[in-house]
Amino acid sequence: MRRLMSSAAMAVILLAAGSVSAAPAAKAKSKPATTASMGSKGATFATVTSQLPRNVRPSHYDLAFTPDADKLTFTAKVKIAIEVIEPTATVTLQAADLTFAKAEIAGVGAAKIKVDEDAQTAAFTFAKPLAKGKYVLSIDYAGKIYKQAAGLFALDYETEAGKKRAIYTQFENSDARRFIPSWDEPFYKATYSVEATIPTGQMALGNMPIASSKDLGGGKTVVRFATSPKMSTYLLFFGLGEFDRASVKAAGADVGVVTKKGDIPKAQFALKAAADILPWYNDYFGTPYPLPVLDNIAAPGRSQFFSAMENWGAIFYFEYALLLDPKISTETDKQNVFTTVAHEMAHQWFGDLVTMAWWDDLWLNEGFASWMEGRATEHFHPEWNAALTAVGGREYAMGLDALATTHPVVQHVETVEQASQAFDGITYQKGEAVIRMLESYVGHDAWRDGVRAYMKAHNHGNTVSDDLWKAVEAAAKKPITAIAHDFTLQPGVPLITVDSATCAAGKTTLALTQGEFSKDLPDKKPLTWRVPVTVKALGGGEAKTLVTGGKGSVTVAGCGPIVVNAGQSGYYRVLYGPERFTGIVQNFAKLPSIDQLGVMSDVWSMGLAGYQPATDFLELAKATPADTDPQVLSKVAATFSAIDGYYEGQAAERAAFRKLAIAQLKPLLAKVGWTAKAGEPDNVAILRADLIGTLGGLGDAEVVAEATRRFAADKTDPSAIPGPLRKTILGVVAKHADAATWDTIHAQAQAEKTPLIRNQLYTLLASAEDEGLAKKALALALTTEPGETLSSTMISKVAQNHPDMTFDWAVANKDAVNNKVDSSSRTKFIPGLGAASSDPATADKIMAYAAANLAEGSRKEADKAAAAVVNRAKIRQLRLPAITAWVAKAG
Repeated sequence: MRRLMSSAAMAVILLAAGSVSAAPAAKAKSKPATTASMGSKGATFATVTSQLPRNVRPSHYDLAFTPDADKLTFTAKVKIAIEVIEPTATVTLQAADLTFAKAEIAGVGAAKIKVDEDAQTAAFTFAKPLAKGKYVLSIDYAGKIYKQAAGLFALDYETEAGKKRAIYTQFENSDARRFIPSWDEPFYKATYSVEATIPTGQMALGNMPIASSKDLGGGKTVVRFATSPKMSTYLLFFGLGEFDRASVKAAGADVGVVTKKGDIPKAQFALKAAADILPWYNDYFGTPYPLPVLDNIAAPGRSQFFSAMENWGAIFYFEYALLLDPKISTETDKQNVFTTVAHEMAHQWFGDLVTMAWWDDLWLNEGFASWMEGRATEHFHPEWNAALTAVGGREYAMGLDALATTHPVVQHVETVEQASQAFDGITYQKGEAVIRMLESYVGHDAWRDGVRAYMKAHNHGNTVSDDLWKAVEAAAKKPITAIAHDFTLQPGVPLITVDSATCAAGKTTLALTQGEFSKDLPDKKPLTWRVPVTVKALGGGEAKTLVTGGKGSVTVAGCGPIVVNAGQSGYYRVLYGPERFTGIVQNFAKLPSIDQLGVMSDVWSMGLAGYQPATDFLELAKATPADTDPQVLSKVAATFSAIDGYYEGQAAERAAFRKLAIAQLKPLLAKVGWTAKAGEPDNVAILRADLIGTLGGLGDAEVVAEATRRFAADKTDPSAIPGPLRKTILGVVAKHADAATWDTIHAQAQAEKTPLIRNQLYTLLASAEDEGLAKKALALALTTEPGETLSSTMISKVAQNHPDMTFDWAVANKDAVNNKVDSSSRTKFIPGLGAASSDPATADKIMAYAAANLAEGSRKEADKAAAAVVNRAKIRQLRLPAITAWVAKAG
């Protein structure tokens, strides 16, 4: 799954860079944690964590159903082939929001049915116990079609011919039970046969190709899909609507894209990417893709939980994650489409073919897919310099991991809400960073060989983390399990301090100490890690060591400035000390761009946390050459924007800082210009947009005026706003909008029929700095006008500029707001709205909201949001004065 960042997560990034309603969240019960689920032994049916009795297991589901999209309901019958392991009179499985007509086993009789809504289970009790053996449980039932992305759900969208509706499914992590009564846990793999009765003329989509189709007359057709391979419930998929499809043959599979009618041209880039990636993945994993079809399905709408989902053979994307529209799409959009396709396709192996046994090891799915998308990008698009992008992901993870509210990569999960909250930056980005570090430690080839062995040994099965470490150790012939355990079974960020650097005979020996980097518990006793460290002397050599027991040393050829974590493959912070840091500043332009970005990231984060002066970042920014990699320059711009945010409410100090920041950024914009140059690197286009957006946000009069001029000219001059800059230019205009401009954008949104553009326009309405206009956007978000799935995006956007006001408003309108949010995001959406606040009182409000509205075990995201607020307030109090003084001294 390609997740979306919550408001709390976005706040952490800014700190580091600076009428059927949706279903209710479940209160499912859980069995105690098991050794297997925590990753120390292979999982088995008897030991894997489960919320169900272990006396029955399924092997095949034969489902026939009829959706009624107009009424938002469906009826169904499922025949489940089961095996009774221990004699029992009751078969218990998971079900939510389903109503049952009857249940029976041929030759046994009908069952009494008892539904537990809180536990999300249905129990079928027979007159006599079922003996050990195999049976077929038949169930007739009905269910809901939701308006948010959970279970079977509907998406409405505008077209020139009027409003249309399509339906899709979204089951991860625990929503298959809203569509099919089932053993809705990843360990219970089974095969599926699906039959659907649909409106004639519409296209039905599933995990497998349609095996047969029969016109029933009366406007109805029944379609039956081929039987699927054995897979977990959350990977089952169905889609229905007025679609177009295009496909190509690649590596023996029919690789396709599916869009609403007329949008296939917008999916061509994604189709080519998928066709290119498939044979490369087949080779890398050493196991061919096992299904005959691989569809990439684009749908209008949004979710606060995810942007794409890896259903086996039928990957679902919201349109913005798959389609490129030349009227509005940017270079960033293009790169995001590629990486999202690469991420979801990697899941066809990591997650679909080989699945974690329980949600404790979710990172085996998500961390690996995040890492693999980077590997694919480096292979197919080296010009994008994806290794630098990975540094940004690592920084995001460290921002979360350095707070007391963090958790280990492998974490125990007990409830549905906890499983939903496990989809976070620790699971994804820290998981990815740890993999990059271990891959670098053992070598790329050895790592790949270990992955191949892991795939071969566990295909169509379930695993825990140690299954992977065992395979890689065997291939690499190098111990990594202890290192892997240090970084996945305990939380936190190691801190490597350079205690001394002694040069003799042309070599430098570094004495290193390992501590722990923390933003809110600086005096805590540090945990210990085995830390793979790479160092490089400027103009000299490279050396590696493994820091163990809190101490280490390494000798490297050369006596110039030394970069620790050279190449940035390690997951740790580095503290150099004043003298060695001065040497890095003086030679900063000579460092590889990836080390410029890594050093800059360390210095900014540790400056905010008080480990070194926060102004050290400003020294590095001043030393950054204008011809370095655009991603490094974008980091400077983003951090300036973050500093500006800390000055909220301090008009004089903010004005002085803005003058300095604008003076440094304006020459960069002058160099790249407002107009793209033929043959320019792709990342320059991203830098151009970043600079315009940042300078506009800083209130640079010339940039705001030029954006406003182009917006006005766009009515008569099609070239005034080039497609790749439309989002950026309109973003500047919307941020500074007055009432008349806001009304103009609103009118454009109401008239727009293309969902991609329409959604962007409504989101822009939520971008205004003016509080009165922000309140208008919030009121609009609670109406049906923007669309059921876009409202939450608008609310989150308002919160970026007005966190305190938005949080208070959301609490006052709790039920209405929650109805605009999919069930997987319910426990984190409202708390996250306040995360960008600097007011400690808002942190108290967030915790009070959580205590009153969330189960005790489901408050992690609220804890993170409150911690972000407290940290932001601390930065304003303790770090901002030094930045103000530095700015004043700089003139």
